[in-house]
Amino acid sequence: MDRAFWITWYDLPESGREEYLSWLHTTYIPRVLERPGVNWAAHYASEHNVVPLGGGQGRIRHRVLGDVPAGDRYILLFGAAETRPFVEPSPNRFHAELSAADRRILERRSGERVNIMLEESQVLGPESKHALEDAPPSLCIQLGSFNAASYTDEDGIANWYARWRLPSMRGVPGCVRVRTLVSVAGWAKHACLYEFTSLAARNENFVHYERSHPEMEQWSKDVVKDLLHAPGSPNVAQRIWAASRGSPGHA
Repeated sequence: MDRAFWITWYDLPESGREEYLSWLHTTYIPRVLERPGVNWAAHYASEHNVVPLGGGQGRIRHRVLGDVPAGDRYILLFGAAETRPFVEPSPNRFHAELSAADRRILERRSGERVNIMLEESQVLGPESKHALEDAPPSLCIQLGSFNAASYTDEDGIANWYARWRLPSMRGVPGCVRVRTLVSVAGWAKHACLYEFTSLAARNENFVHYERSHPEMEQWSKDVVKDLLHAPGSPNVAQRIWAASRGSPGHA
């Protein structure tokens, strides 16, 4: 089962965007899927004007820009059973071995940030029939990537996910699956990948779901303030392309 992820966040300029996307979907992604052990690819475009969890601003802190690349308008994910397919060769070495023409198109990315991560835990939601093994994630995702503000906060964050956030998602309508991830390489030590059947399902059922659990709402606020998110995190994004090993790509 896919428990390893190569995740890339980045931005694109308007000029040449369609050429880049065509190249990525029909040339670059198939080439990565040829690597032994890589099972699927999924490409997402982040939403603008996202409705934040709880409906309010100011709950999340972000890493100060400068030392962490800030791209986040596109998210490219690859899945595998283990991290080895993503580190032999590493992303940088793999890209260095591309043709000069391919590297020129790849260089259109800006603010590129990469993590290689492993699944730490998983829960299935009411729409778990859509959670297929060795297949791309759902049409809509929310992906948060972050570190604890201090190492002393790690214990409380782990406890909150295990006792509240993950179990509570089993009952949220429209939720397919939620996975917590830990890093092998990259700035963010932690990530949480939510899958929803649609953006509308996420906005309707997830944004305010804690209101029906007021006894947990303050705990969530206390934990979230101890997180230091990557620029733009958490991203809410809709899938624009997906492909699996041996299968043609599709939107």
